Amino acid sequence: MKRIALVLALGLLSLGAKDAPKAPPKAPDPVCTDDSSWTDPGAPFRIFGNTWYVGSCGVSAILITSKAGHVLIDVPMDQNVPMIEANIQRAGFKLKDIKYILFSHSHFDHIGGVARMARDTGATVVGRGSDADAVERGKGGRDDPQFYSSGPFPAHQPVQRLDQGLVLLGSLALTPVPTTGHTPGSTSWTWRSCEKKRCVQIVYADSLTAISDDDYKFSDEAANPGYAQAFRDSVARIGKLDCDLLITPHPSASAMWERFGPTATRSPIDPTACHALSLRTGKLLEARLAKEAAGIKP
Repeated sequence: MKRIALVLALGLLSLGAKDAPKAPPKAPDPVCTDDSSWTDPGAPFRIFGNTWYVGSCGVSAILITSKAGHVLIDVPMDQNVPMIEANIQRAGFKLKDIKYILFSHSHFDHIGGVARMARDTGATVVGRGSDADAVERGKGGRDDPQFYSSGPFPAHQPVQRLDQGLVLLGSLALTPVPTTGHTPGSTSWTWRSCEKKRCVQIVYADSLTAISDDDYKFSDEAANPGYAQAFRDSVARIGKLDCDLLITPHPSASAMWERFGPTATRSPIDPTACHALSLRTGKLLEARLAKEAAGIKP
């Protein structure tokens, strides 16, 4: 009798399992393109070794990991923070292990979420020059070429100044590269990342575009002494870096979606990429300065 009851129970369980609704199929990860918006969600992915992309399709957030803790570069826009945090966790890392938050430049599309992320992680925010001041105020000063056209963002205090030297965390060593131009405290970052027996030098090159509000002239030596030459020097500096793998705050600036993701058609590694970026942006800068000299509005 017990055997019959057991067989009957197993039959009912089997019937129930057959009739139970199946879980809906998992939605595919979004495919990022150069036309993606700053808020279009992107899936996290490994760039190389201990370096991960955790941003949206349109603006980058870069996580560099180590046993001693992690470093996050750029937290674009406050409304993107939940997505970035979810991407970090989906990649297998804990928010509380982020020890430093760095940034490229102080415009809301790259540091608008810094205050919230710092609060959620307890990480130390590190910045350079007047861009560090801007993060503490929540708005850049008139030395920012886009002062009148770039919106405010949530402020965060304090910002630890790093005008020289490295950001060190366990085995991580990140080198700041001053790239004054897009903003006065604009900073690129470079570090070494290894995967199995192969190591590459990664460069996170900040924006090198000469964009401004209507009242700003890069070549106005009276108002902005030395700025045009500092911008030229920054462009040249990027071109001379040891650079195996280039990434940028706006993925489209370095053709990231041609090199990463399901539609990739090129290798992520290209030792000529920084030099090519320098040549391209240098020509655009000179064209902008020529327009200013001719009195033509850009």
